[in-house]
Amino acid sequence: MSISQAVEAAGDGSTSEFRRGVASCAPVLFGTIPYALVLGAQATQKGLSVVELSAMTGLNFAGGSEFAAIQLWTSPPHIVLIAAITFLVNSRHLLMGAALAPFLRHLPRRKMFPALFFLCDESWALGLADARQRAAAGITPAFSPRYYMGAALAMYFTWVAFTTLGALLGPMLGHVETYGFDMAFPAVFLVLMRGMWKGVAAARPWLVSLVVAALTYLMVPGGWYVAAGAVSGLVSAWFLWREA
Repeated sequence: MSISQAVEAAGDGSTSEFRRGVASCAPVLFGTIPYALVLGAQATQKGLSVVELSAMTGLNFAGGSEFAAIQLWTSPPHIVLIAAITFLVNSRHLLMGAALAPFLRHLPRRKMFPALFFLCDESWALGLADARQRAAAGITPAFSPRYYMGAALAMYFTWVAFTTLGALLGPMLGHVETYGFDMAFPAVFLVLMRGMWKGVAAARPWLVSLVVAALTYLMVPGGWYVAAGAVSGLVSAWFLWREA
């Protein structure tokens, strides 16, 4: 898919909205670059080639599951375990897509599916936050597809480019964790969580996921804490929703 086709998937609207989405995503991009470099460097240390790493980040486009896959990567790789962990970590996209669906359902499928492909935590959070601000200001429609795609495409191309750069520079950088770059990943998510904070009651699934993941990490060897945190968060969110 060319850049022009991806931009067209944003729907009707002015190019200024697209530029506004790119501009609003810029602060997040600066936080993304360090851990994109970390992922690329870690991938080469695990034996992946630059082409393989670029294909993974370009086709999967989900940093959390990519980090999990790299941490679990062995030679030969445990494909079933990696696929299962990837599915569980990315399962949050089911909820994110459901939250975004009312804003995209009027689009034809040829535009909706590309928009959902470029969905990530950052573009989703920025898109919904912007929609709330526009709704509060009385602007209709509240959700701006062009704004969303501006943020999503900026995130996508930055992620693929700098993970690839990290793979190229990996042998020279060595263990990049020694520079503290790995802290950029949780830092960006803490900022996004702060923007979505609606009170303690709404954050209970986050707390359940955190506690279960931490306990599993301490008690069970391997990367199962990722799956445990993802599943427990989804299950708790479902039960709490049914109680509401």
